[in-house]
Amino acid sequence: MSKAKIDCMTQPLQTLLHDVRADAGQPVGRIDILSTDERKYLLDELNRTAAPYPSELCIHELFEAQVQKAPEAVALVHEKERLSYGELNALANRLAHHLIELGVKPDQPVAICLERSVALVVGVLAILKAGGAYLPLDPAYPPARLRQIVGDAEPQLLLCDTAGRTALGGEALADVSVVDLDAGTRAWCERPPSDPDPSTLGLTSRHLAYVIYTSGSTGIPKGVEMSHGSLVNSLVGIGTSKLRTLQFATLNFDVSCQELFICWKDGGVLVLLREETRRRFSDLLEFIEREAIERLFLPFVALNHLAEVWSTQRVQLPSLREVYTAGERLQATALLRAFFEAHPNARLINQYGSTEISVISEHRLAPDPSCWPEMPHVGRPIANTRVYLLDGHGAPVPFGAVGELYIGGAGVARGYLNQPELTAERFIASPFVEGDRLYRTGDLGRYLPDGNLEFLGRNDDQVKIRGYRIEPGEIVAKLCEHAFVREAVVVARQSRAGDKHLIAYVVRAPEAGEGEGDGGGLAGALRAHLSSRLPD
Repeated sequence: MSKAKIDCMTQPLQTLLHDVRADAGQPVGRIDILSTDERKYLLDELNRTAAPYPSELCIHELFEAQVQKAPEAVALVHEKERLSYGELNALANRLAHHLIELGVKPDQPVAICLERSVALVVGVLAILKAGGAYLPLDPAYPPARLRQIVGDAEPQLLLCDTAGRTALGGEALADVSVVDLDAGTRAWCERPPSDPDPSTLGLTSRHLAYVIYTSGSTGIPKGVEMSHGSLVNSLVGIGTSKLRTLQFATLNFDVSCQELFICWKDGGVLVLLREETRRRFSDLLEFIEREAIERLFLPFVALNHLAEVWSTQRVQLPSLREVYTAGERLQATALLRAFFEAHPNARLINQYGSTEISVISEHRLAPDPSCWPEMPHVGRPIANTRVYLLDGHGAPVPFGAVGELYIGGAGVARGYLNQPELTAERFIASPFVEGDRLYRTGDLGRYLPDGNLEFLGRNDDQVKIRGYRIEPGEIVAKLCEHAFVREAVVVARQSRAGDKHLIAYVVRAPEAGEGEGDGGGLAGALRAHLSSRLPD
């Protein structure tokens, strides 16, 4: 161990002992154990990330800038259908003008519930151009879950196809105006193909781009409100190459926004895939090869599974250049090392973020996988982002100590829709920078000796499975709604391969009856109960 590291570790202890000796009656938690130099380094020097960025732009204007540069370049591919930047822009503009006529205003959530298709992408762009905030609804979700989100967000308008209409059902559609993107004769076909003027709409980068719902510990999902300006800051610093990008994530997962606009801001091609291909990784590998995909975004478990399937198929992917992973703690498994050794032109990029802060740091791993540590770090904060590691009293922890991650800067979300108390609890005024807000992540981390950030997991029961944030408390709440359940506990278990699974333990209620005594019938009833209320 170096002398510098020893000094770094012993200095806080010396300060603690000195203060205890000076006043033995004071609470230990209130003793400031940081030296002036270390406090300055932690709070100021590590957070010197200020950099210019187009803070006045909305995210769809990044796309429109490419339309002006290369309108004939291919922007979107779905099976045999190909749209240029100019063609995609004109389709979205016509629909956007129609939405404006229907009354869409800035900060207004507009629901969108479609299967993967060109229409889905056109719908997202049109909502943004009209000034609305897109509210993604996955048609694969249980109807009860979709109704719960619609009931909370209260969108006045819904863009859907047949699958979306079926998934939502008549009850959810009763108080919503529906724009059917499956319709043969579209009411907006004669609308102008020109870009709506943001200033005429009163639209600025401070307005919302989307509202995405995540799992809630009380059983009620919470809608994260993210502004255009926050997203633009996160997006402009990530990826600088014109690459063919796979659109893998579902629209209700915030990574999908990265896939779309990181691709388009640099003039890349976005490639859509069928849901069946997305779920069958043997087919996915062949799709990546056939479509010459250059950029992927996959959570760790999905990426590791892709490497596992690749190890049996040995499909060569010479086009692959960038593979981004986020949503879970990255492990440099033997499967991943073998995959990247076989694809030396591809770089693995480990990101850290959440729906409330988008992406706040990233680390490009070394080209040689044999150099990777078992648990790679997540790099340093991106531009205009501040990271603080605080203890339970809200004080900075010493360099190298474990603390809770608090995030400030341009990328922080506005809050949770219709939940002011939860917003006040998780989004707080910064005690370090006047006028700044901090998001309390609930994640644990520490600084490594070189100043890079190591993500260590959660400080509560929240888990991430396949990149999706899951609150076990929400599952417990749904289980306890069943008449057969008196009490329940849900825990996460991890296999040797790194896969996480949720296991529920229940105390049977008397109403379950003797017929459920062996547990088999009860388990089946509870699975059906959860499937009708929670996403798969």
